[in-house]
Amino acid sequence: MGQRGDLWSEIIKSEEEDSFGDIPKIEAVYQRRNRPEKSSTAADLSCSVKGARTNLINGPKRYSWARSLSTRGRESIAVRAYVNNQPQKKPARRKKPAIPKGKVVKAPDFQEEKEYFRDVDAFELLEESPSPNKSSTWTMGEQVVSEMPHLSTRFEKWLISKKFNRASGPSSTLSKIFENSAARLEPICDDEASESLALKTPEKSSASNTSVFRLIPSCDNSLAAEDVPVIKIKTEAIDLEDELKQLSLTSDLISTHLDFDKSFLDLLSACGQIKPSNFLEAFSKFCEPESIVKIGEGTYGEAFLTGPSVCKIVPIDGDFTVNGEVQKRADELLEEVILSWTLNQLRDSETEAQNSCPAFIKTHDIKVCQGPYDPILVKAWEEWDAEHSSENDHPDFPEKQCYVMFVLEHGGKDLESFVLLNFDEARSLLVQVTAGLAVAEVAFEFEHRDLHWGNILLSRNNSSTLPFILEGKQVSIKTFGIQISIIDFTLSRINTGEKILFLDLSSDPYLFKGPKGDKQSETYRKMKAVTDDYWEGSFARTNVLWLIYLVDILLTKKSFERSSKNERELRSLKKRMEKYESAKEAVSDPFFSDMLMDQIS
Repeated sequence: MGQRGDLWSEIIKSEEEDSFGDIPKIEAVYQRRNRPEKSSTAADLSCSVKGARTNLINGPKRYSWARSLSTRGRESIAVRAYVNNQPQKKPARRKKPAIPKGKVVKAPDFQEEKEYFRDVDAFELLEESPSPNKSSTWTMGEQVVSEMPHLSTRFEKWLISKKFNRASGPSSTLSKIFENSAARLEPICDDEASESLALKTPEKSSASNTSVFRLIPSCDNSLAAEDVPVIKIKTEAIDLEDELKQLSLTSDLISTHLDFDKSFLDLLSACGQIKPSNFLEAFSKFCEPESIVKIGEGTYGEAFLTGPSVCKIVPIDGDFTVNGEVQKRADELLEEVILSWTLNQLRDSETEAQNSCPAFIKTHDIKVCQGPYDPILVKAWEEWDAEHSSENDHPDFPEKQCYVMFVLEHGGKDLESFVLLNFDEARSLLVQVTAGLAVAEVAFEFEHRDLHWGNILLSRNNSSTLPFILEGKQVSIKTFGIQISIIDFTLSRINTGEKILFLDLSSDPYLFKGPKGDKQSETYRKMKAVTDDYWEGSFARTNVLWLIYLVDILLTKKSFERSSKNERELRSLKKRMEKYESAKEAVSDPFFSDMLMDQIS
């Protein structure tokens, strides 16, 4: 009891001191440990303490003391700074001021976060792609990693990865369109760094932006990241808007392609084009347009002299007839284009070539054009008509008319108009044609199928011999001053090694209805009998039929100096040729024996 009185004395004394100073107010707080959730508040405990103090002063009442502290369990006393544990009202939330009309709230700036994820994405794009082969980004065992421009979409990421790794990403039209926007890399580092790294860069238009590239040596993993040299390299920025315009369906390129079918697009591809050219653009590469003159014509087109070359223009895919004939289709001309490029390979006379000859006209270029005839071409056509009285229609073509223009070597005049001087020139003509057909037969299973006298050009030169290679055997043929060039492969058949190109002549029955007795018409009918209308098959005999035709032309249509003996030799040759099945057999005929410097057996 004495201890309790001392304790209360200290408590009372401390309360009196609190009332006079700035010392924090201290009160006794009684709590029951077993039920803390129902502990009395500070105010209740204060009243209990005061009541107990009053009882002590007026008289000891142990009962009231015990009842005031606890009724059950252990009692405990804690002394601490007074804290108001009453539940407090939450302060009113501050309202955001209204946004004035016409003003835009600025979005939070996450630039630092963006920078981080750009670096991560840039690294992953290069890491996930196969190892590039382009020296513009991989040189001397070092990988070039770029800090990428702003990426807003997955499409932008594809554009950037395509620029630094051409082996990755989809191909087809996308890759072709973006090929023109490849990055240009120009080192702008100091001389020592440029000499040590020796970066090779593709040449393109000057760049406008500068990005930072970190060169990471792939062979040395010991270098820390901070030790890796950082070099600034100029790179062309990607203009996403321009790239999307190229892909837009409203762009000129796409809309142009939508106007044509697959065969026409294949024809463009074979000519190395993505869209048709106009005539002046095509002609300007070979001559001054004002110097163009017409030099000949055919059923399906016109021939113009353009400097040292000859351009044959053939209208295609029109819905009206030209010169009384239905226009050729794009797929028909596609085969002639491929065939022309294939025969160009035979002009390679290197020693390792197994088959070569100069007998087929050299093709310089082939272009697809669109539009009406240029006024310069119309003028040249009309001047030729005034002098020769053209059998073709006047070239009045609409805006959307398409053509194939063959740019060929100038092979001279056709056999119909060329003047042979003597029997030796006639023999040279026959042996060159026969040897040329033999070489093409062996190399590509070639058949001309339309070798009339308008499709053999002759010119005079100072060369005494011409080189031929047949199945690896070299031979020189005496020319007697003339050289032949075989042209016009519209009806021809060839095996390129990948596909067989031919024209199904059964779809043109009028070709076989020419006048009886006419050598050319009779040859068409003989071909039909040999092939049995199966024009895809290989029938080298058709080449022999045209050699027989040429012998007949020399005997009946051409005038040159010859003896009766020479005529008998020609007739004997024709008779022996009836037994040959190919030009390869025919070139070994005794008629040509003294024309060959090295015998072919």
